[in-house]
Amino acid sequence: MANNGDGGGSTGIVAVLVIFIIVVVLAVLAWRGGLFGGRTTKVNVNVAVPQSSQPKPAASQSSP
Repeated sequence: MANNGDGGGSTGIVAVLVIFIIVVVLAVLAWRGGLFGGRTTKVNVNVAVPQSSQPKPAASQSSP
């Protein structure tokens, strides 16, 4: 008499499994998005002075 033919027990199991799958998918998406700190950002700060192809003109020296 507990089971009246509508599959009540299996419906609960399916609901729990669907919720578990949704949680796993959301956790994977959050991990890929870097929400849990799984991704490190490295910034390359390589500053170089550009080489000029023409020599600089000599500074003019004024005599008093």
